[in-house]
Amino acid sequence: MARVEGKVVVVTGAASGLGEADARLLSAEGARVIMTDVNAEKGEQIAVEIGAAFVKQDVSEEASWPRLMEFVESSHGRLDALVNNAGVGIIADIETTTTEVWRTIMGIHLDGTFWGCQAAIELMKKSGGGSIVNMSSAAALVGIPSYLAYSAAKGGIRSMSKSIAIHCNQQKLGIRCNSVHPGAISTPMVHHAMRELFGIDMTEQPDVEKTRINMGVGEPNDIAYMVLYLVSDESKHVTGAEMVIDNGDTVVLRG
Repeated sequence: MARVEGKVVVVTGAASGLGEADARLLSAEGARVIMTDVNAEKGEQIAVEIGAAFVKQDVSEEASWPRLMEFVESSHGRLDALVNNAGVGIIADIETTTTEVWRTIMGIHLDGTFWGCQAAIELMKKSGGGSIVNMSSAAALVGIPSYLAYSAAKGGIRSMSKSIAIHCNQQKLGIRCNSVHPGAISTPMVHHAMRELFGIDMTEQPDVEKTRINMGVGEPNDIAYMVLYLVSDESKHVTGAEMVIDNGDTVVLRG
């Protein structure tokens, strides 16, 4: 079933992890996907595999966004959805976070998402509306001490998404904006955190899949299917929402 047939969708940070899963699933469901990432070699390889376009982009560079939207408009004529997925995680708490680390995290997550939303809205207005999906995190809801800057940035994305949703609704732009909040998902970033914080290398376990399930860690498609729903017309009445996909972790922590 082609749930997003013909929709033009930009996915940032699409060369690995959640972004790769999003791009693959959206393409399989009929979307015309434009992938972006700083890793051009891996991004181009995946793009060829799934029949997508690829643009090398550092989302923390403001000038990259007008260039990207010019490419999308000239090559596809419209933009139906933006998935702001690009992100990094640097382990550092309140006492060890440097200004450099803080600004790097904010640049990629908050600045990149802000500029992406601004640029996408302008093109979506010409296209008759659209959907923005901003990747936040369970860390935005409960905070993670060892990921101070990351938690703060993801919290900002959560609030920004709601503000954008209200604005677009009030202005009758036909543009929806929602945030997605993954918990622990089996991606390179989470694998790194497991090794550094807990001394567990998930990729070297005798039964990787069994280990993943026993630890309550999800798989990238658990998130990709939510992104697919939010990009599709199935979610036409959903905006300003925060979609938490964390196996109940934040419920336990809040309780």
